[in-house]
Amino acid sequence: MAEMKFKFTIQPYQTEAVDSVAGVFAGQPFNDHFTYRRDVEIQRDVTNWMLSDEELSMGFANAKVQLDSGQLLENIHRIQARNNIKLSDSLKSGGLGVCSLDVEMETGTGKTYVYIKTMFELNKLYGWSKFIVVVPSIAIREGVQKSFETMREHFKAYYGKIIRPFVYNSKKLSDIDNYSQSTDINVMIINIQAFNARGKDARRIRTELDDFGTRRPIDVIQANRPIVILDEPQKMGGKATQENLKEFNPLFCLNYSATHKQHHNLVYVLDALDAYNQKLVKKIEVKGFDIKNLRGTDSYLFLESIVISPKKPPMARIEFEVGYNKSINRETRILAVDDDLFSLSKNMEQYLGYRISEIDPIRGTVTFTNGEVIHTGEVIGDVSEADLRRVQIRETIRSHFEKEKELYSKGIKTLSLFFIDEVAKYRKYDEDGNEINSEYGEIFEQEYTDILNEYLTLFHTPYEQYLRSIDVHSTHAGYFSIDKKGRKVDSSLKRGSDESDDISAYDLILKDKERLLSFKNPVRFIFSHSALREGWDNPNVFQICTLKHGGSSPTQKRQEVGRGLRLCVNQNGERQDYDTLGSQMQEINLLTVVASDGYRDFVADLQKGIREDLYDRPTTATAEYFIGKTLSIGGSDVTVSDKQGRDIYRYLIKNDYIDEDDHVTDKYRADLANEALAPVPESCKEITDGVHALIQSIFDEHALDDMISDGHETKIQENALNDNFYKKEFQTLWNYINHKYGRTQLREPHCL
Repeated sequence: MAEMKFKFTIQPYQTEAVDSVAGVFAGQPFNDHFTYRRDVEIQRDVTNWMLSDEELSMGFANAKVQLDSGQLLENIHRIQARNNIKLSDSLKSGGLGVCSLDVEMETGTGKTYVYIKTMFELNKLYGWSKFIVVVPSIAIREGVQKSFETMREHFKAYYGKIIRPFVYNSKKLSDIDNYSQSTDINVMIINIQAFNARGKDARRIRTELDDFGTRRPIDVIQANRPIVILDEPQKMGGKATQENLKEFNPLFCLNYSATHKQHHNLVYVLDALDAYNQKLVKKIEVKGFDIKNLRGTDSYLFLESIVISPKKPPMARIEFEVGYNKSINRETRILAVDDDLFSLSKNMEQYLGYRISEIDPIRGTVTFTNGEVIHTGEVIGDVSEADLRRVQIRETIRSHFEKEKELYSKGIKTLSLFFIDEVAKYRKYDEDGNEINSEYGEIFEQEYTDILNEYLTLFHTPYEQYLRSIDVHSTHAGYFSIDKKGRKVDSSLKRGSDESDDISAYDLILKDKERLLSFKNPVRFIFSHSALREGWDNPNVFQICTLKHGGSSPTQKRQEVGRGLRLCVNQNGERQDYDTLGSQMQEINLLTVVASDGYRDFVADLQKGIREDLYDRPTTATAEYFIGKTLSIGGSDVTVSDKQGRDIYRYLIKNDYIDEDDHVTDKYRADLANEALAPVPESCKEITDGVHALIQSIFDEHALDDMISDGHETKIQENALNDNFYKKEFQTLWNYINHKYGRTQLREPHCL
C-alpha cells in the first residue's frame, strides 16, 4: 500500500518566525566553510585515498558572530517592535553563546517546521551549517527525526540542498566525525537524558576513547561552535541541565516552545489566542458530563442530545432502563413530547411521573411532568464509573460518525483518539497468549455496532460502502509499549514525570503516522496510554476522549487537547486551511473533546492553562497604545503616526468596538468573525491589516470563550433552520408551537 505523503506550503506566519530569528544577525558577513584543524589519526580507505593528510584532518565549523552585544540588542529591539513585543532591557544568553532567543508558537502551528527552515535561512544568509537540536524526551526526539525525513524533499525543492540529521548514539561516534568533517548542513539530535546521564555509555561523550582517535567526542562538538536549538526548553530548565548545555560551546541558542518558563530575548510570538484568531489550529468543542442524583429515586437517565429537523418537532435521544422478564437493559430511544418513560420501560416504578412535557432545544433541556429537568450531557441516577466510561465511548463514536459522514466526500479521513491509564482495560491475553478485548475493547465494539446500524440504509452510498468494508475488530487499534515477549504493556514513566520515554511505543506510532491517514487503512479509532500524549500527533484526530482515573491539571488538559489541534489534511496530503476552505475552515477543523468531567469544569481548567501561557499583552485600546507601533507592510517597516493612532481610537469608539473602559467589545468580535468589520479611516487604509492585528493583540478575557464551545449544544439535522431560530424573540413562539404540535399531531414511529 502506497503511503500518503504530506505536502507542505510555506505559511506567512512561519516565514515571519524564521525572519525574526535571522534578522537578529543582520550585518553578519556570509562565511561558509570556516575551517579548523582536527586532532585525528589519519585512516585511509578506498573512499579517501586521494585526499592529503591536511584535507583529511580538516573540519568545518560555524564562523564566529561578528556583531557586538550593542548591535545584536539593536537588531532584537527592531524585531520586537515589529512583532509588538515588549522590548528587552538587555541581551540575555544564559551562558549559551552570544545570545539566547525565544520563539513562542502554539502547539499545532509547526514549530519544528519553523526551526528546520530557520537552519536553511541561517545557512543561506550567513553560511552557518552546524546545529544541535536538544529535546527533553525520546518522544520528541523521534518526532523531530521523523519531521526531518518527511520535510526533506520539500526543503530540497525550495533551497536546492538537504540537511543531514543524525541521532546521537554513544556507540556510533563516527557520526560525530562525519558531522565535523562535512561542509553540508548537519544536525545532531540528542535527548537531554543521553547527555545528562552519568552511566558508562553516557560518559563516553566526555571520555578519551581509543576507538575515537584518543579524543573526547565533546571536544570535537565544541570545535564546531554549533547553534543549539532547544525544543520544549521549559522541560530542560534545571540548573544541572543548563550547565551541561554550555559544554556544547554554542554559538548562540534558540528556544522553541508554546509555554516558555524561563525567558530570554523574545523575538516572535504566536500564542493560543493568536493561533485561534488567525485560524491556524482547530476550533475546540467540549462534551462534558455532569452526574447528579434525582430526589428520592434511583432512576437512570442520560440525555444524549436533542434532535432537530425541519419536518418534525424537537425530539430527545435518551438512554433509560427497560425491564424484561429476566433482565434490565439500558436502551437508547429517540423520544418526543408526551412520551412516557414508565410505559416505555415496561412499567418500571422508578419512572412513574416521567412523561415528557417539554423539549427545549435552545436551553438543551427535557422537562418531565413531575417537574424534573435534565440537561444535555447530564447523567442522573445510579451511575458507576463503568457507566460513565461507556457513555464517553459512545459519545466519541457518535461524534466520530457525525464528523466522518461530513468529511468522507471531501477526501478527509477521520481519526479518534482515546487516552487510557491501563492497557489491561483495553486489551488482555488469554491462556494461549492470544490478544483479546478487555473492558473498553468490548464496550467499544458493542457501541460501535449499535451506532453503525443507524448509519446504514438501503441506499449504498459511497460512504455507506466505505463503512460496510470495515470490520469492527479492525477499525480500532492500541498503541502501547511492547515488552520483550511482544505483549502490550503499560508505559513506564520517566522519573519525576508523567510522560513515557519508551521507544517501542513511539516507534510504532510514528511508523504509522501517514498510513493511518489513508482510507485504505481500516484503523479509525486509536487507544493509547495517557503517558504517551506527548509523542502522538496526527493532523486528522478530530475526537479525543480521556478514559482516566481522576482529573487532569490545566497543563495536562492543554497537552491532551494539543494532540488534535493541527489542521487536517486530505488524501493528497494537502493541508485544509483557511486558504483552501475559506469560511468553512473551522466548521471542518473542529476538535471534539469528550471529557470525564463537566463542561464548565473542563473549560475552566483549559482556559486557565491557556491564560497562564499567554504572553504579556496590553488590556486596553487607547490612542497611546497604537502610536509609535511598528508594522511590517509590503516587506517594509511602517511606524503608526500620532494622527493615525488618534484616528484608530476614534474609529473604535464610533463603531462601538471598545467600551467606556477602552476594552474590546462583543460587537468587534462578532464583526471580525463575520468578516464584516467597518472600514478603517482613510489615513489608515494602507495599514488596515496591521491595525486589526494590533487590536487583536489586546488581551480580551471573552476571546477565550470564543475558542471553546459546548459540544452538547443542539445541532440542526438535515435542512438547517435559519438563524432566527436561535434568537430570544423566537423562543416563546417556538415553545408554544412545540408544545401544541406535540399534543395534537400524529407522530411517526420514532423508537430505535
